[in-house]
Amino acid sequence: MLSRSSQKTAQTLLRGPRPVARCVAGPSMPTRTMATVNQDIFKPTKFGGKYTVTLIPGDGIGAEVSESVKDIFKADNVPIEWEQVNVSGVETGDKHSEELFREAIASLKRNKLGLKGILHTPIARSGHQSFNVALRQELDIYASICLIKNIPGYQTRHKDIDLCIIRENTEGEYSGLEHQSVDGVVESLKIITREKSERIAKFAFAFALANNRKKVTCIHKANIMKLADGLFRNTCKKVSEDYPTVEYGDMIVDNASMQCVSRPQQFDVMVMPNLYGGILSNIGAGLVGGPGIVPGCNMGRNTAVFEPGCRHVGLDIKGKDQANPTALILSAAMMLRHLGLDDHANRISQSIYKVIEDGKVRTPDMGGNSTTHEFTNAVLSQMEKA
Repeated sequence: MLSRSSQKTAQTLLRGPRPVARCVAGPSMPTRTMATVNQDIFKPTKFGGKYTVTLIPGDGIGAEVSESVKDIFKADNVPIEWEQVNVSGVETGDKHSEELFREAIASLKRNKLGLKGILHTPIARSGHQSFNVALRQELDIYASICLIKNIPGYQTRHKDIDLCIIRENTEGEYSGLEHQSVDGVVESLKIITREKSERIAKFAFAFALANNRKKVTCIHKANIMKLADGLFRNTCKKVSEDYPTVEYGDMIVDNASMQCVSRPQQFDVMVMPNLYGGILSNIGAGLVGGPGIVPGCNMGRNTAVFEPGCRHVGLDIKGKDQANPTALILSAAMMLRHLGLDDHANRISQSIYKVIEDGKVRTPDMGGNSTTHEFTNAVLSQMEKA
């Protein structure tokens, strides 16, 4: 069984913001996007009044959107010092990618806080483990939170979407254990344990309570994978008994995918193994406007890493100044709330919302023709007005 401290992880990590005056017109900041560190969890590294944060720009559009975050933080005098590590999923200049990966791990262990773009995982190269997955496994960053919510003024097919996808980050189909027993026959091991299923379930319920969420839905495929997904489903159901004020239900993943597309408003908090979370976070992003606007974070007991909730590298638009930096900027704002820097977080996030709501400056993925730099400059201008 898990310790009582593990059961309270989400409650101690997540909270609402301190009351502040709204800086600009736009949507109020939802409580569920806030996270903060608590004394009994871990303390990010702080020197001279500034927090040191590991920055991993990532591949594809990572460098471009990371520059947007750095420009915005600099303009708002955010007390952050970046410790940048240019890890890549492909071979890089004078340092081998494995060395850079180890350097990034050491930096995150030291700083306990990171902002990260998405790292490319080659499909064709055999034996190459995903650095995204390896990082979460190495640091035991077990809970991924992806926030799917409509942005006012940005019209999509569905309205009133407000759901949270919580996925287990360290096992399931992402265990990375596979081998070819004989030529043409591959065995890939899906690992589900009661301990980690219980841990993520308790995180989901504690998150729901801390953020005034009313329902938790377990997503599974227990009708086919009766042992593995059956264990996950049964564990979630057992944990739900300790949270009588939160409604509980479960749904098969293929039905959940259809229900998300047809009536997403029925969902509140969804908890699931890794692979299903990857699928449903992409579906959710498509519902509210694409991967460029969906923020997210990854929580562990000792480390928190903030990254876009929908993990797209964007290799096809790399270097074209077309990337939408919204997802990484909003993820960075979540990081500021994690540190208790609510004034900075509110000013940045509300400025982003106001620029999108005005509709004059939008990147191509949002139906506009503005560049990444133009969008960033519009946010900076809005922050000056605030």
